[in-house]
Amino acid sequence: MQNNSEKALALLIDGDNASPRIIIGLLEEIASYGVASVKRIYGDWTKPNLNGWKECLLEHAIQPVQQFAYTTGKNATDGAMIIDAMDLLYTGRFAGFCIVSSDSDFARLAARIREQGVTVYGFGERKTPRPFITACDKFVYFDVLNHHAAHDAETHRHHRADRAISRSLPAAQPVQTLDKQDLDKLRNAINASSNEDGWANLASVGAHLAKQASDFNARNFGYTRLSDLITDSGIVDVEWVGHHPKVVMVRLKK
Repeated sequence: MQNNSEKALALLIDGDNASPRIIIGLLEEIASYGVASVKRIYGDWTKPNLNGWKECLLEHAIQPVQQFAYTTGKNATDGAMIIDAMDLLYTGRFAGFCIVSSDSDFARLAARIREQGVTVYGFGERKTPRPFITACDKFVYFDVLNHHAAHDAETHRHHRADRAISRSLPAAQPVQTLDKQDLDKLRNAINASSNEDGWANLASVGAHLAKQASDFNARNFGYTRLSDLITDSGIVDVEWVGHHPKVVMVRLKK
């Protein structure tokens, strides 16, 4: 069985719907899933709106794909990405696809890739339509990528100047609060994973959440770990069981 560091991934970026500011955080995130052996970005490179991307393509070995706009109001870039994605899918070489866009047009593509038993990681803005988000196995928002990349850079600068100072940096603040719908998802996941006494292994809760909502992960709410998010939610009792390693158990408060 392949571990994450060996999994071949295809990274396809919709240049019209993404900013080059995300690239460092994006590539760091993808590295935790596998190796992006294909990295392509699509757009009309004769247009000035993609100038910002041109500076970082060589540095990160991303292949630009030229796609002229055939007519006003129609996005030819989406079509080119979809055709390439299907060609790559049929090679059978990839364990996962990373689709970077906030466009709902990719919902059917994501669903089709998953039908083939291949994992789909989506990346987009918070305004991304739900059909594309839910069609992915996992969805990460752009601001989370930017937030963690900026935090890592800040921590690195402080380590170089004074390691003691870096240890005193404040924790990252949540970028999105839990609303009633999110709390209901938590409750449902705990109920589905709990034993007769109402206790559930947090790892099982996390796995259920991942299947229930592709964008429900701790970092999208500004937390590094699910245990911190679920504790701060205020709806659970938490116990740590065992020693090496400790197992986190949670139960809904009565």
